[in-house]
Amino acid sequence: MSISQLRPDLAAIAAHVVPGSRVLDIGCGDGALMAVLEAQSQVDARGLELEPAQVERCVARGLSVVQGDADSDLANYPDKAFDYAILSQTLQTASRPDLMLDELLRVGKKAFVSFPNFAHWRTRAALMFGGRMPMTRALPVSWYETQNIHHVTVDDFRELARQKGARIERSWFFANEKEIGAPAANWRAEFAVFELSR
Repeated sequence: MSISQLRPDLAAIAAHVVPGSRVLDIGCGDGALMAVLEAQSQVDARGLELEPAQVERCVARGLSVVQGDADSDLANYPDKAFDYAILSQTLQTASRPDLMLDELLRVGKKAFVSFPNFAHWRTRAALMFGGRMPMTRALPVSWYETQNIHHVTVDDFRELARQKGARIERSWFFANEKEIGAPAANWRAEFAVFELSR
């Protein structure tokens, strides 16, 4: 697999991780990002994943992944142990996203965070005109099936970063699987990716 075959938010992250870095991929899923980083950028990638079946897939691919819960197990990692801590499409499932951001910036010198933007115009339209929680391309399951417990928007995340003293180094926004510009991203973007440091 190459960078261009990754999900757009993961491709943006992979394209900006410095070769040879140490990376912790939190909520790494099937390990697609880790595999690409190791193969193409000689990154020392480690993963933390909650779902046992996903951990098995990663280990079967030869990836260094342990089963764990990011809400509690990041405390076991030393300060600045990694060049990058990556949290892709997981922030909205954390019990305390604010504390998760603190942990990311503690264990990593920099952090990448990607999430679905709950202020996207399709989500707003579904609520306004349908009166129901939306099911969109970015949010494909019913409200009672979703793991999303915090509905974060681009503007919410920017404010959280400011409150936490995190510096936004770069950001990318996506709609229809394509990168879009930053203007009006809070209603135009389906997904957002932020690179942060402190």
